Amino acid sequence: MPATQKPMRYGHTEGHTDVCFDDSGSCIVTCGSDGDVRIWEDLDDDDPKSINVGEKAYSCALKNGKLVTAVSNNTIQVHTFPEGVPDGILTRFTTNANHVIFNGDGTKIAAGSSDFLVKVVDVMDCSQQKMFRGHDAPVLSLSFDPKDIFLASASCDGSVKVWQISDQTCAVSWPLLQKCNDVINAESICRLAWQPRSGKLLAVPVEKSVKLYRRETWSNQFDLSDNFISQTLNVVTWSPCGQYLAAGSINGLIIVWNVETKDCMERVKNEKGYAICGLSWHPTCGQIAYTDAEGNLGLLENVCDPSGKMSSSKVSSRVEKDYSDLFDGDDRSNAGDFLNDNAVEMRSFSKGIINDEEDDDDLMLASGRPRQRSHVLDDDENSVDVTMLKNSSSLLKEEEEDDQAGGIHNLPLLTSQRPFYNGPMPTPRQKPFQSGSTPLHLTHRFMVWNSIGIIRCYNDEQDNAIDVEFHDTSIHHATHLSNTLNYTVADLSHEAILLACESTDELASKLHCLHFSSWDSSKEWIVDMPQNEDIEAICLGQGWAAAATSTLLLRLFTIGGVQKEVFSLPGPVVSMAGHGEQLVIIYHRGTGFDGDQCLGAQLLELGKKKKQILHGDPLPLTRKSYLVWVGFSAEGTPCYVDSEGIVRMLNRGLGNTWTPICNTREHCKGKSDHYWVVGIHEKPQQLRCIPCKGSRFPPTLPRPAIAVLSFKLPYCQTATEKGQMEEQYWRSVMFHNYLDYLAKNGYEYEESTKNQAIKEQQELLMKMLALSCKLEREFRCVELANLMTQNAVNLAIKYASRSRRLILAQRLSELAVEKAAELAATQAEEEEEEEEDFRNKLNAGYSNTATEWGQPRLRNQAEEDTEDSGEADDIEEKPETHNHGAVTSSNQGRINPFKVSGNSKEPAISGNSVRSTNILDSMNKSSKKSTALSRATNNEKSPVIKPLIPKPKSKQVSAASFFQKGASKAGKTEEVKEENSENSSSESPPVCPQNTENQRPKTGFQMWLEENRSNILSDNPDFSDEADIIKEGMVRFRVLSTEERKAWAAKAKGETVSDGAEAKKRKLVADRSRETENQTEKAKENLNLPKKQKPLDLSTNQKLSAFAFKQE
Repeated sequence: MPATQKPMRYGHTEGHTDVCFDDSGSCIVTCGSDGDVRIWEDLDDDDPKSINVGEKAYSCALKNGKLVTAVSNNTIQVHTFPEGVPDGILTRFTTNANHVIFNGDGTKIAAGSSDFLVKVVDVMDCSQQKMFRGHDAPVLSLSFDPKDIFLASASCDGSVKVWQISDQTCAVSWPLLQKCNDVINAESICRLAWQPRSGKLLAVPVEKSVKLYRRETWSNQFDLSDNFISQTLNVVTWSPCGQYLAAGSINGLIIVWNVETKDCMERVKNEKGYAICGLSWHPTCGQIAYTDAEGNLGLLENVCDPSGKMSSSKVSSRVEKDYSDLFDGDDRSNAGDFLNDNAVEMRSFSKGIINDEEDDDDLMLASGRPRQRSHVLDDDENSVDVTMLKNSSSLLKEEEEDDQAGGIHNLPLLTSQRPFYNGPMPTPRQKPFQSGSTPLHLTHRFMVWNSIGIIRCYNDEQDNAIDVEFHDTSIHHATHLSNTLNYTVADLSHEAILLACESTDELASKLHCLHFSSWDSSKEWIVDMPQNEDIEAICLGQGWAAAATSTLLLRLFTIGGVQKEVFSLPGPVVSMAGHGEQLVIIYHRGTGFDGDQCLGAQLLELGKKKKQILHGDPLPLTRKSYLVWVGFSAEGTPCYVDSEGIVRMLNRGLGNTWTPICNTREHCKGKSDHYWVVGIHEKPQQLRCIPCKGSRFPPTLPRPAIAVLSFKLPYCQTATEKGQMEEQYWRSVMFHNYLDYLAKNGYEYEESTKNQAIKEQQELLMKMLALSCKLEREFRCVELANLMTQNAVNLAIKYASRSRRLILAQRLSELAVEKAAELAATQAEEEEEEEEDFRNKLNAGYSNTATEWGQPRLRNQAEEDTEDSGEADDIEEKPETHNHGAVTSSNQGRINPFKVSGNSKEPAISGNSVRSTNILDSMNKSSKKSTALSRATNNEKSPVIKPLIPKPKSKQVSAASFFQKGASKAGKTEEVKEENSENSSSESPPVCPQNTENQRPKTGFQMWLEENRSNILSDNPDFSDEADIIKEGMVRFRVLSTEERKAWAAKAKGETVSDGAEAKKRKLVADRSRETENQTEKAKENLNLPKKQKPLDLSTNQKLSAFAFKQE
């Protein structure tokens, strides 16, 4: 008996209209573009109940007395049914939701929106939300798996995806549909549907057929089609028993198939030929309600019922007497839907089991309570149908066998295909992309947008072309290119345009370069890739181009087209970027889990000296995010952005680590708003990007406006003054690292920029030091001073002194002396390197002849090595005489590093200004030696010293060696003298100019200490440490009047060196004169470096030594 089509009637104003039945099938519910939801008792109901839900209603769903609608104010609203009382908002989107559905038991809803998001929301607790990201265009439709394991979605990006609800991952994705940019432009709204009860098949309307996919294997089981279908199918729906499938087309045709036999059971044409946009099967009998795109409502009766038994002339259960008992009590219990009823019954037996009639009989007995007559009739009716179909069905038999394979339920089928594994699930790898491009499926898209210009691609019926536009038209004029080869990726530099296309059956993948800056007439070249090799990512640098291919190769070319190096990539490429000589490659290091991508980064420099900076190091990404942009700042520092909006930059000053410099999500107003990055500048600090409302990327028209965001490092407590200044300081340091990189690689840069940065950083440090002083954090002040330059430390000493913080001033003074020594050491090393280069040039033409240039150099080196061993021995011995006070403090420093700076520097600070200057001079001249000593000692000897003395400390200890007498080094040079002269006396002094400088008269404090040592020891018998004696001596020496201290200083100046030293001088007059000449030459060199010497001039050192403790 064919289906009966009742005349259509007006339902809503013209526009998209949706339809559904209530749980019992007693009412038809429709919504339309007039913003009303109407409840019809039957098709002839002239006074339907109307509920206004908003300006427009795009979709409605009804379950368990709750009516859910997707409304034009971007919300999903709930109303009670049938009263129509508003019951709150379940969730919001940034644009309108296009489809909303209930799951099987009505506890959750799923909604898909034009902002590309799919949400699953708990109806009772709307805070329980799950978000599914992955579509690149508006979502068209959704369908819940009856078992609540999967969710299917269709989108304007052309894909149909199946999501695992539990962990929000995409189980499978099929590119089935025509791509478009919005729902109104979609050829089909693709209302897909799972087979009820078992959920074994997913029906997807694709063009003129319905594709059915098998659960779990996701294979295309078969297609349903018909010769009468002339236009695209728009919507599908299943009969409640899962045996029949109905589909509606965009020209008003409704077709019903028997899924098992694949026979077409019904064909019904809409009177006016309007697109069918809503289709709903009655929950218990053979009726289909449908709506069209003009707002009309229609009804089919007696659908797929040969006996006519299933149909009824009206929707309402009150009309047909024969079936009055069947729907008895439906309105009260809401259990008339046999699927819903089964689910309720089965829950008491085994959770999540959905089976056929045999199981229902067992369950009816197992449940332990009688079932209503209507339920029994319902099941019996269904049993007849299934049995009838089994006689002519092969697929259902197979399904039933599967269902019964492990008992009365079908859980064993699931467990056999998916073993008991509850661990992390692998994340699908993200596809290769070009930074600054929008998705491929768009008809109008950006191929690249960077700091040079914009490349747009148009691919529609009218045109297939590429437009190139330059921000600075002086580089090149705008260009229009035909896109006959269908180029998919592009890059743009100030020298060339680079394009690439995928291979086809006839053509190879091609790399096409338009070298517009070439000085000859041939301005383009094309290279074909080998067979079965596709270009996946490209980039341009200065004078070179690179292409990464599907065979894990990276191919380098000159900008003129010469093939250069080819090397293998460790994994499939994700993206690449070039800048100057630098090339960064991002690729898949492995498989990520739980939504994380596993990416690696290679950074290469392709200059004359080719080198690899990053060797495939892991690329840090935010949890469950993926890469969306990679490139370089305008100054040449690698940066990248992930899908959570975190911008990271390579921190060259911290061992090439990645530091987050901005979170664009902090600047977004809505959850679905994003910023699309187009460029990064370090000077001025600017993140240039395009705000995208409700999407991840901008449209080509109208032309997007650029926004500039500021950078902010993720430091703690940036609301406080301290946190704010710390963030500013380290941001300034990081954003000026590029200057060091430019200087190191021989690029030009403005010295004023660096000076300005240093000034800004020192000002911030001084402010932080002042703040720490106010908070009485003196230790923190010293830590901050460690970061300061020499001049800033001097200012800090002044500040501390004026703040009456004498202990802090003393500590800072010690730090200043240490910094002075370090500066001198650095300068001396530079001089040594220059001298070495000079000698190497002079000796370039000579063989092994010992020249006058070479001999002193060799001897000095030997003496240094011997002194190193001697010094190491001295450290282990305890000094016997009080003249070795400085050595003792050095010894103490080696055991306890915290005492080094205090004891070895105090004499330098406490002396008078003139003497202090000489002390600093001696530090300057001996620092080269001390550096060599510490280096050699660390390399060759004394494992005790190595872990305890960092390099700066060793300089500091050596800088304090002006306390030593000549005799303290006598043993150090004994072996050298045996080699270099007949005289093997242990009294012979070192020949180095540094040591002759150290043989100076004692200071006034040293002489005073020698005379008063016994008094100090008698007053403090518990003093065993030389450092304690010196400290106490300094305290007493300061108490002396200015005249007394001057007298001691004068006495020290007038005293001659010891007889032993005189004897040594007499023995080596010749050596002394030669070393004096060398010293004179070095002094002349020093005069030529006034800029580097400046921190050690007289006035500075007077400030350093005397300022903090000046008597008032």
